[in-house]
Amino acid sequence: MSGEPVHSAPRFKPGDAVRIDDRAAHGHCRTPWYLRGKTGVVTEVQGAFRDPERLAYHRSGLPPQVLYKVRFAQPDIWKTYSGPSTDQLEADIYEPWLQSTT
Repeated sequence: MSGEPVHSAPRFKPGDAVRIDDRAAHGHCRTPWYLRGKTGVVTEVQGAFRDPERLAYHRSGLPPQVLYKVRFAQPDIWKTYSGPSTDQLEADIYEPWLQSTT
């Protein structure tokens, strides 16, 4: 892991299915709109980093937020996707945006 030390255990681990929260974002947001409400699989816990959504407003970005790499099937993201069904997209998503699917 890189980044700052994680002070609490990450909520998710590689292989966990997660859903991206579908809430409205006010101001700066690092979570792509097209992934909100979609389900993916955690592939990596990347560490804890200062929260970029707070840093954008000249705040400290603390406490650090756990950052995950999450993999999505392209056909699950785009209704009209015409590429191979095995195509995937990976995105870096901070823990406050992730929900358990169980």
